Amino acid sequence: MNRPPSLRRRSLMLLALVVVGSLATVAVAQRGRWRREAPSEIVDRNGVPDWKNSEQFKHDVFTFVRIRYGSYGGRGFKWQTDYPDADLNFSYRLHELTALEVDPNGKILELTDPQLFDYPFIYIIEPGDMWLEEAEVAALRKYLLNGGFLMVDDFWGEAEWEGFYRNIKRAFPDKEPVELPLEHEIFHIVYDLKKKPQVPSIHAWMSGYTAERFDAQEPHYRGLFDDKGRMMAIICHNTDLGDGWEREGESPDYFREMSEKWSYPLGINIVTYAMTH
Repeated sequence: MNRPPSLRRRSLMLLALVVVGSLATVAVAQRGRWRREAPSEIVDRNGVPDWKNSEQFKHDVFTFVRIRYGSYGGRGFKWQTDYPDADLNFSYRLHELTALEVDPNGKILELTDPQLFDYPFIYIIEPGDMWLEEAEVAALRKYLLNGGFLMVDDFWGEAEWEGFYRNIKRAFPDKEPVELPLEHEIFHIVYDLKKKPQVPSIHAWMSGYTAERFDAQEPHYRGLFDDKGRMMAIICHNTDLGDGWEREGESPDYFREMSEKWSYPLGINIVTYAMTH
């Protein structure tokens, strides 16, 4: 029988309170990849260390869940951008730097999968061309209202915002995403961030840019809240935290300036906040 995310969070939260390491470590040596079809099981970890979790906590392991979705007009497989390296690297760093028990492989699910309610955290990437079926809209609404938490990442400019906004308003026609001030706890709960970071892809960064669109100069972090004031989703717009995870081993400078300084600290903050609120 599936347990609601809120019930799983009560035990997980006890493990997510302490940072036990520093980000000033040697980057995992790896190459960036983009696969057309995501396998059901990761065979090649591409240099990312593996680990075993304690049997004592086998039912309370945090799993990074990536959502598979369809795209408007059939525009490719954007849901798997940065996969699997972003998922593997972030899971490894979360395991390495916090007291949280973490699944080393992560998981891919569709919103209509009955297993969704076994996991309190889901991740959607590049949703600018996302198009959800009615059953997926209903499932997303039910999941978030029952205690689940959504992180949305890596989409840029006004056109992509409108694409995402159309879908989230179908799920929550009575709610508006709210810009989070820098003072919000999510920017300080573990790592104390002094600004809202804008993380570009490694290609844009190597070309001297931090914004990937002419109309995406300012990063936005918006929250979606339920009627009791609980944040159900954080929407990271005009920024690409996932590339900071995926590409950490490709450039020492990019790792130092983007992965170590911004992508991992904010990602860990978001997960910790999601697990403890």
